[in-house]
Amino acid sequence: MHTTTPPGGTKRTAVRLTRRGRIALITSGAVAAATAVAVPLLLPDDDEEPRPKTLTIPEGWRSGQVYKAIDKALGVAEGTTKKAVGRADLKLPGDAGGNPEGYLFPATYPIGSQSTPASVLSYMVNTANKKFSGGHVTAGADRNAVNIYQTVTIASMIEAEADTKADMGKVARVIYNRLDRGMPLQMDSTINYALNRSTLRTAASDTKLKSPYNTYARMGLPPTPINNPGEDAMRAATNPTPGNWLYFVTVKRGDTRFTASYEEQRRNVAEFNRNR
Repeated sequence: MHTTTPPGGTKRTAVRLTRRGRIALITSGAVAAATAVAVPLLLPDDDEEPRPKTLTIPEGWRSGQVYKAIDKALGVAEGTTKKAVGRADLKLPGDAGGNPEGYLFPATYPIGSQSTPASVLSYMVNTANKKFSGGHVTAGADRNAVNIYQTVTIASMIEAEADTKADMGKVARVIYNRLDRGMPLQMDSTINYALNRSTLRTAASDTKLKSPYNTYARMGLPPTPINNPGEDAMRAATNPTPGNWLYFVTVKRGDTRFTASYEEQRRNVAEFNRNR
């Protein structure tokens, strides 16, 4: 980040508060994810059907990436799956407004000869609903004073921002601490989502973007999830690590530093900039 206001202070400049999400390079429509969970897809009961292909949706993919992967797996024209969203009768929460972002659950799905974009999308959303309806998710949302949809939104930011699985709970705590203090989240990952990009560099002009996903300029959570989070990110969102942190920055791979001190954050950011 390039500008921010510390708690109770005045605006200061040239401070990058959060680490941007990891860059997802799509090399094919079925990139393997080491932590993807295998779930069955509804297939026709046909003994002569050839062994199905598989479609792997990694944690943190955006809906647009998922749509393209489904198109490729099913051998249909690009854009077919995106067009199918409106008529697929997806069982989404009301807050989603028909947008399945956050509910295309990351997993490995077999694809059969009778699979369609609508059937694949429906199974992904139904899987997400099962994963997100457990008692631990509901209880965690209640403890954190958010609803399930907001929890998924927070998990999506955690998925984008955390450098490692071990950091996820701390990133979650930074988000909740900032919300509790009435501070803007200032997550570069949400700006990346608005601009449909993945980058580690956010310019000062980006922070002035007129978008509900600009968490520099707007208070609170973005209006929807910014990707499709996995179980680890959801676990962190429902059970954040205890701490008073308000800032974090990944100085180098495997070295993310969390702090409640604005001055310490400035020093960490300076080290990040030297490493870059």
